[in-house]
Amino acid sequence: MTSSDALAREPADTAPADTGRPARLTHRQITVVLSGLMLGMFLGALDQTVVSSALRTIADDLHGLTAQAWVTTAYLVTGTIATPLYGKLSDIYGRRIIYLAAILLFAAGSLLCGFAGSIHQLAAFRAVQGLGGGGLMSLAMTIIADITSPRARGRYQGWFMAVFAGSSIVGPVIGGVFAGHDTLLGIDGWRWIFLINLPMAAVALSVIMRVLRRVPHQPVRRRLDYGGAVALTVGVVPLLTVAEQGRSWGWSSAPALTTYAVGAVGLVAFLLVERRMGEAALLPLRLFRTRSFRLGTVLHFIVGIGMFGAMTTLPLYLQLVQGMSPMTAGLAMLPTMAANVVVTLVVGRLISRTGNFKVHLVTGVVCITAAMLAYATLRADSPMWHVSIGMLFMGAGLGASMQTMTTLAQSEVPGRDMGAATASVNFFRSNGGTVGAAAFLSILFSLAGARISTRLATALQQPQLRELAEQERNADALKGVLGPDGTVNLEDSAFLHTLDARLARPFLEGYVSAMQVVFLTGAAVTLIAVVIAAWRVPNLKLADD
Repeated sequence: MTSSDALAREPADTAPADTGRPARLTHRQITVVLSGLMLGMFLGALDQTVVSSALRTIADDLHGLTAQAWVTTAYLVTGTIATPLYGKLSDIYGRRIIYLAAILLFAAGSLLCGFAGSIHQLAAFRAVQGLGGGGLMSLAMTIIADITSPRARGRYQGWFMAVFAGSSIVGPVIGGVFAGHDTLLGIDGWRWIFLINLPMAAVALSVIMRVLRRVPHQPVRRRLDYGGAVALTVGVVPLLTVAEQGRSWGWSSAPALTTYAVGAVGLVAFLLVERRMGEAALLPLRLFRTRSFRLGTVLHFIVGIGMFGAMTTLPLYLQLVQGMSPMTAGLAMLPTMAANVVVTLVVGRLISRTGNFKVHLVTGVVCITAAMLAYATLRADSPMWHVSIGMLFMGAGLGASMQTMTTLAQSEVPGRDMGAATASVNFFRSNGGTVGAAAFLSILFSLAGARISTRLATALQQPQLRELAEQERNADALKGVLGPDGTVNLEDSAFLHTLDARLARPFLEGYVSAMQVVFLTGAAVTLIAVVIAAWRVPNLKLADD
């Protein structure tokens, strides 16, 4: 008998009809459902990391180096916008059909990406991918919330965090392997980054169709908030775009100021529409009157800033300063994944046993802050054990905090709004991540240029290094990097591989000095989350029914 057959034959623990919530499944049934959800989530989580490590190769092949950022931005924008839509649609039409639609849309986008003929086509097809990917994580967490008690929820949601952490390690490795091959089976190596999603999506579809067949759902008879969806798109798309592109545009440039204004108008319109729609709102404003939901979304946004900011900056340290390839840097992040998986599973079981989660939430956010401080002490010649200390803290912190923040946000939400509430949590975390990545990179490159210039000018005052810089190999490497006014062009770091180590030292130290400021900023941000978690989050005991 297969696992899906077991789900179909084994009776669920049915709740009384007047409780207003769906039936609870047994642990065995939940485990079967969980296996299918993890497959779908892995698709979306892996795609975000596997593309980033191969983006430079893709851009070179499609002759679109200057437009490569749009490949990331397009997926991010559509995925973020689609997230709350999936939550509301699943509340109305059911989780299974909407989850299957998300997988199919993601697979269609992957197929199109695999045959893109230009960087602009790839960006457009990545937008299609994002429309599917936006539902893969939030719907999985919603379904688990449907079929488990608040106390048991963390035990299962922890596996999702483990999938997310694992994809952040495996993704760069897979991306590096495919990008390192010119062709595979007559197709450009990088195209397999997208085409490999097709068999994975087929397996996920097969499993999901079977294991979600008997998952209970109580449909909500409401009309879809089209006005709210349009207003949210008008509000968020410009702000996400400027967050991703603002560094190249200039934060106070005319395009940036225009997008700020359009985004502000859209968000105001969204609030007005949601207030008018009431129960049918895409993101019901009454949810924010619930303290646990309000605190959960705020914490997700703040921690998202620190988490995604650090996950963006640390690989740059490993690749730029330590000289690792994307694949090696991915493998070097294994301590983060190991700590995340272990702590996630332990914390999930402790919450399930005791019903207490605040202590784990506070401890997790404290660990993330400690990781930021550990990263802020890195130097250009720091040994890997030093880097690993920060990774262990980061992995442990994410393992303890991410599932508990979601549990907090869901703990007092009625079942009829679980889809919208869980999608909102993911929406705020995604937006926090966008802000964090954009802000951290902006700080990094704003400071790095001046700090490198200062250190390089000091180094070239030494006759020995000045003669070294005039040698043909080093002069060629520095050509185009150093401006006539002493400024440094940081658009390309490939020259560091051919530059003499003594001349490269000022560049590495300048980068590290800027990164230290970035991580200290991240520590300050996550410290706000520590204060909120310790002093504002109520010490609730989760129900076991």
